[in-house]
Amino acid sequence: MDANEILDYCLAKKGVTESFPFDQETLVIKVGTKMFLLMSLERQPLGISVKTDPEWSAELREQYFQITGAFHMNKTHWNSVSIDGLKKELILKMIDHSYDLVFKSLTKKAKEEILNS
Repeated sequence: MDANEILDYCLAKKGVTESFPFDQETLVIKVGTKMFLLMSLERQPLGISVKTDPEWSAELREQYFQITGAFHMNKTHWNSVSIDGLKKELILKMIDHSYDLVFKSLTKKAKEEILNS
């Protein structure tokens, strides 16, 4: 997968926006007002950071050397993922999981606004 495929996949989800709040190379993708994916556009190989359930995070880190605790993030909940060598299905599953976790954490009002837009 490349950065454009990941971005297009994320933007196809309800309530998703993109921005560069930190610098011009770190793309932040949010659902509502909360981020669920970060992507460094300059880093090679391509890498993303996604939120995951702590138990699944531990499993992923044990199974894949490409997945580690996310730099500058809560390493219990966030993983850095080097895309190279990982199956597309796993990458999409992690993106979906991150989106779902963050969406569930939104207020009832925010969820309703997104679902009704």
